[in-house]
Amino acid sequence: MGHHTPEVVPSYPRAPSQRAWDALSKEERAQVEASLPGEVTWSEMPMPEGDWHTEPRSQVLAVLKRHWAHSPRQAYVSTALPVYYPEEPRFAPDLLVVLDAEPYSRDKWVCSAEERGLDWVMEVHAGGDRKKVAEDNVHRYARLGIPEYFIFDGGRLTLEGYRLATPEARVYTRMEPRHGRHVSEVLGLELQVEGEHLRFWAGNAPLLESRELISRMRDEAMGLQRRAVDAEQRLSEETRRRDEAEQRLAEETRRRDEETRSREELERRLKEIQAEMAKLQKSRK
Repeated sequence: MGHHTPEVVPSYPRAPSQRAWDALSKEERAQVEASLPGEVTWSEMPMPEGDWHTEPRSQVLAVLKRHWAHSPRQAYVSTALPVYYPEEPRFAPDLLVVLDAEPYSRDKWVCSAEERGLDWVMEVHAGGDRKKVAEDNVHRYARLGIPEYFIFDGGRLTLEGYRLATPEARVYTRMEPRHGRHVSEVLGLELQVEGEHLRFWAGNAPLLESRELISRMRDEAMGLQRRAVDAEQRLSEETRRRDEAEQRLAEETRRRDEETRSREELERRLKEIQAEMAKLQKSRK
């Protein structure tokens, strides 16, 4: 791979300074925001690095979106979204999170318009140009005041984490993993390289990837199917036993009825015999 350093050209569109933004009317702000492109050119950022780059990015995006969709606290999660800080060259990080922001679809993030910057950023690389840019961004993102920054190497399967020690700090402190995990205080989650994947944890509960959720749902569906078959077999067996019991009860009732009729018949015959004997005795007298 040839070396490529993103080019910063003064003519590239930039958001105005915060002072200039504050001086604009609501209509003028809307016009400025609409004029900022919702894309970043390849001359401003390194090229993708195939599956080592796109797969981890897609997996993390899906995991974080699913996590915040089920969280009582809302957050905006995106990938490769053009970001405009006041008077700064635009950039598009691999992954970003902004807490307490409405999670509707956007084509760019203009900090002045949103009235906030990014809270969490992750870059993914497999070496080469992307690695160099990711390392350079340790200084840039700290200067912009982004509280946490993570770098995941999809080739070597390593993870680095950086945090601003205080909101006013503009130099990152490198995180030290605890028991193999990096703690993101911003997200309230822990991160760990697990095999060939990046695992997020909420306490002791892992945040499952789509493939894991599908596998779990498939296992649960198979379990439900097995339980349904077992329940059907038990119902069939119980029905058979009930039918047999009903048949035995019917047979027993039939026998009792026959015995009752036989006894009544015997009693009737006995009365007839007794009546005939009484007549016979009477005639002999």
